[in-house]
Amino acid sequence: MKQAQKTILVIARHNKTEALRMASGLTLLDDQVRVAALGGIEDDEESALQLEALEFAEVPVETLDPATDDGLGQLADAILRADAVYVI
Repeated sequence: MKQAQKTILVIARHNKTEALRMASGLTLLDDQVRVAALGGIEDDEESALQLEALEFAEVPVETLDPATDDGLGQLADAILRADAVYVI
C-alpha cells in the first residue's frame, strides 16, 4: 500500500548551503519539497551548484524577508501547508 505524498518545507536560516543540500537529498523521496530561504542565499559556487540541482528537480526556492510582515506571513502560510518542516 502506497503512502500519501507529503509536503516537506526546508527553511534555510543558519546554514543555507547545507539546507539546500538537504533539500536536494529529500528529492529522492516521492514527497513534494519546497525551500524558504530567509534573507537570501549566499552567492558562492556551492550554493549555485545546489540551486541548479533543485531547479532540475523542480523544487521551488523562495527568498523571504523575515523583517517584513509580508515575509513572515508567507513563511507562516508555508509552515501551515507543510506536513514536515526542517529549519537549518
